[in-house]
Amino acid sequence: MTKKQKYDFIIATNNEHKLGEIRAVLSSVGCGARSLRESGIEADPEENGATFSRNARIKAEAVFKAAGGRFAVLADDSGLCVDFLGGRPGVHTARYAGEHGDSEKNMDKLLAELKDVPQNERSARFVSCVCALLPSGEELRATGFVEGYIGFEREGAGGFGYDPVFRLPNKVGIATLSDERKNAISHRGRALRKLAFKLRGIKRIKGYRP
Repeated sequence: MTKKQKYDFIIATNNEHKLGEIRAVLSSVGCGARSLRESGIEADPEENGATFSRNARIKAEAVFKAAGGRFAVLADDSGLCVDFLGGRPGVHTARYAGEHGDSEKNMDKLLAELKDVPQNERSARFVSCVCALLPSGEELRATGFVEGYIGFEREGAGGFGYDPVFRLPNKVGIATLSDERKNAISHRGRALRKLAFKLRGIKRIKGYRP
């Protein structure tokens, strides 16, 4: 991939937090990223897959079809898996408390379910699966993890979602990190860097051109 090449992906989200992280990694390999809104595309597929990987594929395929199959598309599905809860919230991470995207209620429910559970039984991990569909017919996938545990209360004002209750093995809260530091170690960042490595081996991608 030369410096003159610039590839643009339609990202299957309008979430600014996700977009910022995705753009930062894709830019490192000369790829641009546009949200659904910026691309003029409306797509809201039912994420009914049993795994993060399947849901990422569902979202990528829906946007790819909505864009006429002419542009590169990238989608991710991410979530939190807590061992004590048998892997929950899992694919229901965003709507764990019933309402999609209500982070405060989701964290309240999680902390309530783990009440009185000792730290050594609160192990958890963030998981991110990314899927890229290219006009050439190629499909790229990658998965990233970050291990840690669930704290007993919220800590930090950064990040989003469940970040305030997630602690790294060294007891540092994800929500206390700078965006740059978090992106360097996050599950999504790790998955995206694996995907970016695969992109380096592709000579040409017909990307989105407004």
